[in-house]
Amino acid sequence: MKDWTIIAIPSHPKYLALVRAVTVKMAELSGIVDGAIEDVKLAVDEACSNVIKHAYRGETDKKIVVKFRIIRKGFEVIIEDKGLKASPEPIEGRSLNEVRPGGLGIHLIKRAFDIVAFDEKRKKGNRLILIRFRKK
Repeated sequence: MKDWTIIAIPSHPKYLALVRAVTVKMAELSGIVDGAIEDVKLAVDEACSNVIKHAYRGETDKKIVVKFRIIRKGFEVIIEDKGLKASPEPIEGRSLNEVRPGGLGIHLIKRAFDIVAFDEKRKKGNRLILIRFRKK
């Protein structure tokens, strides 16, 4: 199946509930098992929250595009924005040994998805590619 389901939301946190709902439904349709659906939902929510916080610096009137696709072996999510470019270093979270709030979103995203990558070719804004494979 090569069809995409695409939603575009304003960069306001109140719209993240919509992203979470569509993420859950698309994960279910792709055959992701129940236990992993919550992780996938939270990871996509965290990635969109990072767009709002970092790429758009809290501005609530920008656009975030979230694309969902069921692939033969699982589920793909692409999150696009036109905000500040993410830093080109590898995507890393802070050390899990540091006890303080924040900075754990990257760990959550990498735990939920098998592939986590930025599209480096994008000239403006960011494109985060997330792929979760069905476990046998």
